[in-house]
Amino acid sequence: MPDQSGRLALITGANSGLGLESARALLAGGATVLLACRSLERAEAARQALGGAMAGAGSSGSRGGAIEVLELDLADLDSVVRAAVTVAERFGRLDLLLNNAGVMAPPRQLTRQGFELQFGVNHLGHFALTRLLLPLLQASPGARLVQVTSGAQYFGRLNFADLQGEYRYDRWAAYGQSKLANVVFAHELQRRYPGLLSAAAHPGLA
Repeated sequence: MPDQSGRLALITGANSGLGLESARALLAGGATVLLACRSLERAEAARQALGGAMAGAGSSGSRGGAIEVLELDLADLDSVVRAAVTVAERFGRLDLLLNNAGVMAPPRQLTRQGFELQFGVNHLGHFALTRLLLPLLQASPGARLVQVTSGAQYFGRLNFADLQGEYRYDRWAAYGQSKLANVVFAHELQRRYPGLLSAAAHPGLA
């Protein structure tokens, strides 16, 4: 990874799994990382764990960056707005947005605003967050947006007649639809904003 010193990265769902490991890698590269998580308690635990690991690595010459926590519930668009406002007010800039958080194949549930949970969290919440943070990213040279998607996109279909699974709900079909939406979103971002680098990442079985 190139030197990330001086760059600010926001990772959704950063308290565990792929988000946590992405945070660890970016921190080791020198970035300041915002751990955007639904639970501030789990985000703080992740910050403590990462901070301890970086302190230990520091003795071997690491250029580790800083860690911040940010409350973000992608199943609540009001929370998304608050998080974006906080980033703008506290930092006024952003270099990397890693849309990593997600839910996979639960029984049908709804977000706070009444959207099917997988489509609401995996796509709509990230769509709203990205749209709100776009001015900060556009102002940052070399800014990058990454959608963590899945090979499940290949069996996904955007069912515009029933996006929310109100008439027929299959949890895996809904998951594939949300992951396909991630990829379509990444492509459209790149088409509309060629000054940014928009990527979709399939992490494999992880």
